[in-house]
Amino acid sequence: MKQLIWISVLALVACGQGGADTLDVAAKEQATTAETSPEKRYFISSANPYATEAGEAILKRGGSAVDAAIATQAMLGLVEPQSSGLGGGAFMLHYDPSTGVLETYDGREVAPASATPDRFLKEDGTPMAFYDAVAGGLSVGVPGIVRMLELAHSEHGKLEWADLFVPAEKQADDGFSISPRLFGLLDRIPRLKKLPAAAAYFYDENGAPHPVGYTLKNPDYAETLRVIGAEGAPGFYKGAIAEQIVETVNTAPNPGGMTMADLENYTPVKRAPVCGDYRTYQICSMAPPSSGGVTVLQILSLLEPFDLAGLGADTTESLHLLFEASRLAYADRAKFLADQDQTAASGGMTQEELIAGLMNPDYLAARSALIEQAKAADVVEAGDPSQYPIADGAAPGKWRDLANDASPEPPSTTHFVIVDGEGRVVSMTATVEFAFGSHLMAGGMMLNNQLTDFSFLPEKDGIPVANAVAPGKRPRSSMSPVIMFNDKGELFGAVGSPGGPAIIGYVAKLLIGVIDWQLDMQEAIDAPHAVFPRGKAILEEERFDSAEIEALTALGHEIMPRALTSGLHGFIYKDDGILDGGADKRREGVWRTGIVEQ
Repeated sequence: MKQLIWISVLALVACGQGGADTLDVAAKEQATTAETSPEKRYFISSANPYATEAGEAILKRGGSAVDAAIATQAMLGLVEPQSSGLGGGAFMLHYDPSTGVLETYDGREVAPASATPDRFLKEDGTPMAFYDAVAGGLSVGVPGIVRMLELAHSEHGKLEWADLFVPAEKQADDGFSISPRLFGLLDRIPRLKKLPAAAAYFYDENGAPHPVGYTLKNPDYAETLRVIGAEGAPGFYKGAIAEQIVETVNTAPNPGGMTMADLENYTPVKRAPVCGDYRTYQICSMAPPSSGGVTVLQILSLLEPFDLAGLGADTTESLHLLFEASRLAYADRAKFLADQDQTAASGGMTQEELIAGLMNPDYLAARSALIEQAKAADVVEAGDPSQYPIADGAAPGKWRDLANDASPEPPSTTHFVIVDGEGRVVSMTATVEFAFGSHLMAGGMMLNNQLTDFSFLPEKDGIPVANAVAPGKRPRSSMSPVIMFNDKGELFGAVGSPGGPAIIGYVAKLLIGVIDWQLDMQEAIDAPHAVFPRGKAILEEERFDSAEIEALTALGHEIMPRALTSGLHGFIYKDDGILDGGADKRREGVWRTGIVEQ
C-alpha cells in the first residue's frame, strides 16, 4: 500500500496547483454484463424517488452520466430542498473508462468579497450562536453548483443542456407529493416558518407544515429552471435570478453583503483527485477545500496494519480500531485542512505540499503505531508531518503553527451515484449545508448557509485557524465522494454520503465493509453506523447491544447513542462483473438499473 499511495502523492506534487486536474487510470475494460452483451446497462442511486426517476429517464435516452446528474440535481432541489439545490454547492467525481481518466470538479460556494474574518463575531468578540448565524443573509455563500454542472456538461454532456431541466421544471409546475422525511424536517426546524418566503411555501395559514402527500407546486423554481435551461449558467449568475439572490441576501435578517459582481465572478475549479490505496484497491476522492478525501484516506491507511477482516464486522475490536484511527485523522483535519488556494496566499503551503505531507507513508505509519488495541488513547492531537520528509529528501512544506477549527457542521447534504450506458461514472455530493440552508428562498430555491462551515473564531490565543473566513475563500467541507479501482486499474465502484462531519466516518466504514468484511453494497449501507467525528464515539441508536457498548466503554471510549441519518449510495462490481448497487433506507433512497433504449 505504501508504494501506491506514494505514487499518487508524487503525481499531485508534480502536476502543480494550476496543472493537471485529472488522474490517468489503466484503461482496461471492466468485465460487466453491459460489455459482454449488445445491451448498454445504466445505474443510478439517489436520495429521492423523483430524482432517481428523472436521472433514469435521461440515462434511458442514452444521456451521459453528467447529463443524468444535472437532471437528478435539478429534481433534488425541488423535492429534497432541505438537503441540496441550485442555491448551494457540490463536489463531483467523473470517470470515463474509454480514456481511463478521473476528474474532479469543485463547485463549492465562496465567501463574498465583503466577508472578513470577524464575520461571525459579536461586538464583544465572542462567536455568535450557530443558529443565530444560520438563519439570514450572513451565512449565504455564492452558489457554485450551476457553473460547475455547466463546466462538466461542456466536457462530458451528450444531450442538450436545456432538455436536462425539463423533468424538474414540469414537476415544479405540476407539483410533487411531500414525503415523510420532508414533512418531519419542516415540523422540527423552528425558524424556517419565520422567514416569509419559506413560510408561504412550506406552511399553511396557521403555520402548520403541509402534510405528507400534499401536492406542493413551485412555479418560481420552474421559471428559474426555464431561464437556466435557455441561457445556461449566465442566466443564473447575471440578470433577474442573480438580482433576486442578492436582494434576498442583503435585505434578510443578518444581511450578507453579497453583490452582483460576487455572483458574476464565481468560477468552478477542476482539481487533481486525492488517491491512495487500501488493501488491493485504489480509493480516489476530493482534495481541499473538502477535507473528506484526505481524512477518509488517512483513516484507511492508519487501519492498514490491522486485520479487520479477521476481527470481523462491527465487533468490539474492529470498532475500537476504527474509533482510534478516526480520532487521529480528524485531529489532523481540524488543524490543517482548509481552502489551500487562500491559505497559501496568507503564508501557508501549497495544495500539493499539504496533501503530500498528510499522506506521507512514513508519517502515517508513525501515526498508526500510536493505536493501541487494548485501550483508547487518553488524548489525541494533530501530528507533525514536517518531521517526515517526502521523496528525495524534499521538505513536505512550510507547516505553520495553526489552531484547531471547531466548526459546528450539522448534518444535511445529499449524494448520488450514476453509471451511464458507456460506463462513465459520476459520484457527486451536493449541499445547502444545514437543513433548508439559510432558510432564505430566491427564485424558488433554498439559499445555502455554507459560510457557517468556516470557523467562527479566526484565531485562538493569537494562533490563526486555517479555516477562517476570508473574501473569495471556500469553506472547508466534509463531503467525500469516492470512485475506486481494483488492483488491475479497473473500475471497482463508487460511493458517498451526506451527514456533516460524520460523512467521513460513514464513507470509511462503508469501504471497510465492502473490502474487509466482504459485504454486499446494500448490506454495507444497512450496517449499523459507528463514527467518531469529534468528542465522543457515536453509535447508531438501537443498533448495538448493551454488551458491546459496555465493552467499548471498558476500553476507554465515551459512547453516545444517537440517530444517524446517513444517505449512503453506491455500487461495486462483483468478481463476476455484475453491478451490485445500494441506496440508504434511512432516508428515501432508491436505486435503479436498466437498459439504454436503442
